[in-house]
Amino acid sequence: MAHDKDFLQQLASQLSCPKNTEGIEVANNMHESNIRMTRAATNALKLANGDLILELGHGNCKHLPEILEKAERTSYYGLEISELMQKQATEANSVAMQANRASFHLYDGQKIPFSDNTFHKTLTVNTIYFWKDPEEFIKEIYRVLKPDGLLAISFADKNFMESLPFTAYGFDLYSKERIYALAEVAGFKVRDISSTTEKIRSKAGDEVERLFYVALLQK
Repeated sequence: MAHDKDFLQQLASQLSCPKNTEGIEVANNMHESNIRMTRAATNALKLANGDLILELGHGNCKHLPEILEKAERTSYYGLEISELMQKQATEANSVAMQANRASFHLYDGQKIPFSDNTFHKTLTVNTIYFWKDPEEFIKEIYRVLKPDGLLAISFADKNFMESLPFTAYGFDLYSKERIYALAEVAGFKVRDISSTTEKIRSKAGDEVERLFYVALLQK
């Protein structure tokens, strides 16, 4: 399915920061296509009772009930650069918020608005391509994690991403090797980088086979 440059640029922009009515549809599609990547990241973290969990770039966060049922007395904090996604996540998770188990916050995508040594577990799914300053941002994640805290990064393989037409517009792509280098900058230990292949419908509407990784890093 061929698309013109304007369509691909607009799609790339929406994937980076969903907005307007179109952004709601894009976010719903992202939830569907990313759910296995989200589950893989969550499973890698082995959530335990009482964990404080941070997710960076949660989208509409329809996956939150699955995260909260993994362990008791966990608390989830979501950070988004998209006002629309913060609003969508809040509307989708009112029950968890009323139970004081979830809260959703806006930020600038660079400085994490929480204190040092706050979280036990952190995850992020398909956001790493949009990090403005990866070396500084991964240091920020390291800062807010407790000693021995875990970070799970789900990301699609660089070669696969290069085959998608919209990634030419504003995406910074990653190989496993680059993750090792990035982890070292912040002082993270790489516990594991697992790989999974799945069939999905791409954001441009085509059926594709995606190879993705979950990098599990420890402070």
